[in-house]
Amino acid sequence: MPGLLGKKIGMTSVFSADGKNVPCTVIEVGPCVVTQVKTAATDGYDAIQLGFQAQKEKHCTKPELGHFKKAGVDPLRHLAEFKGFDGEYKAGDTITVADLFTDSDFVDVVGTSKGKGFQGVVKRHGFGGVGQTTHGQHNRLRAPGSIGACSYPAKVFKGTRMAGQMGNERVTIQNLQVLKVIPENNVLVIKGSIPGSKGSIVAIEK
Repeated sequence: MPGLLGKKIGMTSVFSADGKNVPCTVIEVGPCVVTQVKTAATDGYDAIQLGFQAQKEKHCTKPELGHFKKAGVDPLRHLAEFKGFDGEYKAGDTITVADLFTDSDFVDVVGTSKGKGFQGVVKRHGFGGVGQTTHGQHNRLRAPGSIGACSYPAKVFKGTRMAGQMGNERVTIQNLQVLKVIPENNVLVIKGSIPGSKGSIVAIEK
């Protein structure tokens, strides 16, 4: 699906035509620069590689500098590939938010969720806790309970829900409505929340 890279600015709310207060997320989308055009003849598939946010040469590796020099563009901080673009693009072209999105479009947003650190099963998986609060029981309210049988199969199955690292993973939110496109500021106002903290990089796909 065609799309662009952007940066999450934060959340706010707007009033709809019927007077409802709608929560929304503000994203700075693009402008993105085409750094490579992949074709089925040379790469086995058709796609466009886009770059977002300029950065200094000293922060790039030599292979990255060679890649940007070949494309004839300045060094960029973030790169991503998107498929399904209409029209012909070549390296060095710039794609803006107004070129791809319009009001009332529906988009998928891909981002990295906030990291929560090591969490127990109640917060991580929504367990209700086990045991009762009477008869002297006082320290098992948020425990996971049994994790496997003792005699057979005498093992813990892979994928058993337990405590562990929570968050900081790739998350896709589908079918979010675009409430407003502000092309002069490269801003997209999307209904609802999207994964990630303020300032995080997200991919917006049509």
